[in-house]
Amino acid sequence: MSATRGEPLGDSPAGRMTRDQRVILIIAVLASFVAFLDGTVVNVALPAIRDELGGGLATQQWVVDAYLITLGALILIAGSISDAYGRVLVLRLGLIGFGAASIAIAIAPTAELLVVARALQGAAGALLVPSSLALITSTFRGVAQGRAIGVWTAMTTSAMIVGPVIGGVFVDLVSWRLAFLINVVPIAITLWLLTRTRVRDVRRTDASVDWLGAVLCTVGLGTMVFALIEQPHLGWQSAAIWMPLVGGSILFTLFILRQRRVRNPILPLDLFTVRNFWTGNVATFFIYGALALNGFVVAVYLQQSAGLSATLAGLASLPATVLLILLSSRVGAVAARIGPRLFMTIGPILMGAGALLLLTVSLDFSYWWQVLPSMLLSGFGLALMVAPLTATILGSIDIARSGIASAVNNAVSRVAGLVTLALLATIVGGALDLDGFHRAAIATAIFMFAGGLVSFFGIRNTQIHHDT
Repeated sequence: MSATRGEPLGDSPAGRMTRDQRVILIIAVLASFVAFLDGTVVNVALPAIRDELGGGLATQQWVVDAYLITLGALILIAGSISDAYGRVLVLRLGLIGFGAASIAIAIAPTAELLVVARALQGAAGALLVPSSLALITSTFRGVAQGRAIGVWTAMTTSAMIVGPVIGGVFVDLVSWRLAFLINVVPIAITLWLLTRTRVRDVRRTDASVDWLGAVLCTVGLGTMVFALIEQPHLGWQSAAIWMPLVGGSILFTLFILRQRRVRNPILPLDLFTVRNFWTGNVATFFIYGALALNGFVVAVYLQQSAGLSATLAGLASLPATVLLILLSSRVGAVAARIGPRLFMTIGPILMGAGALLLLTVSLDFSYWWQVLPSMLLSGFGLALMVAPLTATILGSIDIARSGIASAVNNAVSRVAGLVTLALLATIVGGALDLDGFHRAAIATAIFMFAGGLVSFFGIRNTQIHHDT
């Protein structure tokens, strides 16, 4: 079957992926990999960035959150553009922009310019994720789709975990700046592969983009995050805190109201009338907020307080990466057959239990007895959860809207990380010492348990739209 009009490519007679399907899956993985990788490679580089460019915990938060603000807000528009103007075109623009922003980060002379470059990188990254995942959902069907999404989630989510490893090596052996240039090769490969696939863009003649809504969403989120990050330093009574918080809340509320009446909303509220979609996104908020919090705290604490090098701090999460890669694709295929509810319930609960194991970390630090057990249990839980969660959310929505459905889910996950990191100083009690580390572990566990409970009570093992 031809794929020139965005239709699913046929399977080979032996049930294996066709050449075109393999190419599309590689493109989807590489395009999203660079966005997820740079989202976490920064974690182990934060102490080195602080030492060279100055700034305390607030500056470190902004280096991470500037990326998440634009990624989380603009990914909604990217989903609309992807559905309306073509996924391949959007992917090309995103890849080129991401590479340019990465170079700007590598040469940034001040913390302020670094934050700006990170925001631009997040904007480019917003173009990559929904388009790449939409390529998969429009190409694969049924169990094959569950397996493909499992591969995608394993590789892209592992990028979030392996990022600190790669970043740590560069920080210790070369420079934190070069850690942001490691995506040049996968970007070049992906751009080349895009010329080798038969998939062509399908473009709607009636397409339009809600730019005003995008401004309301981005400015609203940005000002609220500013208030949450700076509040520990200025206090709630400061006009520089409560005014942006109130103003941002009003702008974001106006954004939601606008989505009810605009012709082509970037956040279609009717999607949330689908039970598995809205329930899955609530679970996503809790789970990915916890993942962002835990990734930041562990990477920074192991260097600044436990005394590990950046490389060793990055390697601390490697066991979880290995488990995710080994199990995620198989779990995705099994969940497609028997239903996702069990996996989406047990996975986050195991991750929450893994977070509580970090309470064993003491001043007499031992990675093998205090951190490794947490990584193993959390990695197993992540492998159980991540592919079924993605497949359930996207499978609950008609294929014609797969781009925007992917964008909404990815926006929810980024905004979740944005919120938890903005609240970091409040969660840890002002300082990331041992007591603050334990506070963060408890908060992570609470978020994970909430995600598991939401899945247990809300998710239904129904046949997905795409299995037709």
